[in-house]
Amino acid sequence: MFSKSSNNAINIMGGIASAGIVISAAALFIVLSGFAGLKTYSLQFMSYVDPDLKLSPLKGKSFTWTSEDSIALSRIEGITAYSKIIEERVVLNSDNKNVLATLKGVDENFQSVTRIDSMIRRGAWLTKETNQIVSGWGISNQLAFGILDYRRPLTIYIPKAGKGQITNAKSAYNSLRVSNIGLVDINEEMNNEFIYGPVEMAQYLLEYDSNQFSALEIRADATKDLSAIITAIQNTFPDRFTIKTRAQLNDALYKMLNTENLAVYLIFTLVIIIALFNVIGAIIMMILDKKNSLNTLYSLGVEIRQIKQIFFFQGSLLTLISGTVGLLIGLILVWLQKQFHLVYLTQELPYPVDIVIWNIVLVLVTIYVLGILASQIASQRINSKLVKPN
Repeated sequence: MFSKSSNNAINIMGGIASAGIVISAAALFIVLSGFAGLKTYSLQFMSYVDPDLKLSPLKGKSFTWTSEDSIALSRIEGITAYSKIIEERVVLNSDNKNVLATLKGVDENFQSVTRIDSMIRRGAWLTKETNQIVSGWGISNQLAFGILDYRRPLTIYIPKAGKGQITNAKSAYNSLRVSNIGLVDINEEMNNEFIYGPVEMAQYLLEYDSNQFSALEIRADATKDLSAIITAIQNTFPDRFTIKTRAQLNDALYKMLNTENLAVYLIFTLVIIIALFNVIGAIIMMILDKKNSLNTLYSLGVEIRQIKQIFFFQGSLLTLISGTVGLLIGLILVWLQKQFHLVYLTQELPYPVDIVIWNIVLVLVTIYVLGILASQIASQRINSKLVKPN
């Protein structure tokens, strides 16, 4: 394994093969850690604005929530807070400019369910039973309005419910003058999508009753089993609600991140496979260089199967040791980035990385399995013609 050959070319090939595995193992772990960091960084914002559970009506767009329902929900163990929500697509108008947005009417418990107030970059949060809104940063930029900007009045339009043909455009919409008192900065998609207002405002615009809502958002006790809470809700309110977890609410984002992670893993696995061709070449060169020694071993009674095992173990050890060294180098570099922020995405944002045990296992298994397979292929080059003395 460590002894040098009299043929310097074989030594160089062995060094190149070992270095290739070290570099590819380190690179695979660093890239996987980078994607794990990006995933954590992207999803952490969802925990600020999305609930642990969201209940939507099984049929229709709204439901009636009674005091008896509130009592029944409060009896379910593991629910720490809940908020009554109304969501609807609206048109937001300012200075004859319109933008489509989603109005999210929330009650006073919304801040107990989410941490939306920590996402406010300017201004303040809503006051109950007012014509105030808090806008996403992107919508504010599109319509060029700020906080309490009375020079640019804002009007929300929502089509009235009903049937038949519209005969008068003005009577087809419910509208309300509002003032923006805060700006939230979550992510690009949500900044361009949502405006927040009191639930009473949404009820007025949609002509809902005071006990009529479109969703319930729930904060669950982190120490409790979420699946048990879901089961209890389904048993308490049978055939009334569709229940989604935070992951299910952001399934598109999860799928995108997981797909990208898989694609990068497959690409770097291909790089490892290419690097392992050097291992195959190095072992074959060693076999040819040791031909006379192999002839001697065969003459002494060593079987061809045993001779193959010698080079199989040599190639496997080369892969195992080099892969482990590469993983350790990757671990050190990722730890240094996590602790000392060596690389920055922007002047203020260090590139996010995350050390995940599963990634360590994945790198080791990938290197070991492919390395053992490469060693097996190379050792199969030994046959009776090669080892029999002339």
